[in-house]
Amino acid sequence: MADPLSRVFSALADPTRRDMVARLAVGDATVGELAAPYEVTVQAVSKHLRVLEDAGLVSRSREAQRRPVHLEAEVFDLMTAWIERYRRQAEERYRRLDDVLRSVPDDDPPPQGGNPS
Repeated sequence: MADPLSRVFSALADPTRRDMVARLAVGDATVGELAAPYEVTVQAVSKHLRVLEDAGLVSRSREAQRRPVHLEAEVFDLMTAWIERYRRQAEERYRRLDDVLRSVPDDDPPPQGGNPS
């Protein structure tokens, strides 16, 4: 079984699942509500939700006759920490490159008024 971060990124690789996550960020929804804008079956949406559930991105609860799907936003902390670590490393590399470039003397300007060969 893949590590949690790999499961999350894999689940979010699909544009339909990313759209579902974006919609769930606004509020909980049922499978039928999530399926409404897509030209796919409720079963297909359920399969997408299973992938999101397996990755820990969503959970389902029961409210009377409804089974709303809920976004588990804490999972984004895992992704954010991973991304932030590499963003900081990249910024540090760019800072070092800027320092090197500042220490390199400017080239002499080309001669003025010379005849082109």
